[in-house]
Amino acid sequence: MEEHIIQTPEGLSLTVPVRIPLGLHARPAARLSSCAQEFSAEITIKTEEAEADAKSMLDILSLAISEGSDVTFCAKGNDAREALLHLASLILEVRN
Repeated sequence: MEEHIIQTPEGLSLTVPVRIPLGLHARPAARLSSCAQEFSAEITIKTEEAEADAKSMLDILSLAISEGSDVTFCAKGNDAREALLHLASLILEVRN
């Protein structure tokens, strides 16, 4: 997955498909934001329509991300690469 990380003017970026049944509802959004808070990097999550702070569960929920959607994580900071890889693995592995 690391080979899919690209450098952008906003920092590092990684796009992944959401494989979570029912999308990013409360439980997976809480896990995702909790994980994002463990990193010092600034992290956003983007859809085609909007973007949100990945460290805020409510911001993530406001995106109404459904299963099968693609999301892009953008991160800037010392641990940006690690943050992207960890968050992407959550999106790809979480089933509920």
